[in-house]
Amino acid sequence: MRILLVEDDLLLGEGIQDGLVDAGFVVDWLHDGEAGRSALQTEHSFDLVVLDIAMPRLTGMELLAWIRRHLGDLPVLLLTARDSIEDRIKGLDAGADDYLIKPFALGELIARIHALLRRAQGRSENSLTWQNIQLDPIHKTASQHGQTLDLTAMEFKLLHLLMANYPHYLSRGQFDEKLYGWQGDIESNTLDVHLSHLRKKLGREVIRNVRNLGWRLESD
Repeated sequence: MRILLVEDDLLLGEGIQDGLVDAGFVVDWLHDGEAGRSALQTEHSFDLVVLDIAMPRLTGMELLAWIRRHLGDLPVLLLTARDSIEDRIKGLDAGADDYLIKPFALGELIARIHALLRRAQGRSENSLTWQNIQLDPIHKTASQHGQTLDLTAMEFKLLHLLMANYPHYLSRGQFDEKLYGWQGDIESNTLDVHLSHLRKKLGREVIRNVRNLGWRLESD
């Protein structure tokens, strides 16, 4: 899952980015609200925004209002040092999905992100199920027919994306955005190699590829 972090505190932002990456997320980090708005205007593959309220150029509350006007129900988690009940109510009433007061434990932030993603995907449980495959994005485990799948980190991310987006196809560009964000150029055959390895472990008939559409899990 891809997260946009908008936070002007360099030390805190670096810590959040590192922690979320370690938890398996792809995280793109910007330092002000205007840069955050520009990114959201041009890219549409973010699954969630972690947004500081007090920022230069465009405040978190102003960016939140813009998100609700233009991007509908994209999940937004607000970060703030303001701990009054009135401030929390103001943030939630403005359209935030959750609200976390600084300082906070990284584990709580990760748990809240997982909860928001579950809600956005219409799930009440952590695990995803497709036919005989189960995947737990929190504990990073996957099984098929009840047997644990020995997946690399990239294979796990691919399977997670395929299950979370089923029955829709994912194009090569969508995979690259979700898997790498702004990390730089990716070799053209990298995705094909990882998908080929995943197919061998799941069964070649499990993942379908259609020219000009992309990949998805095969329907019954």
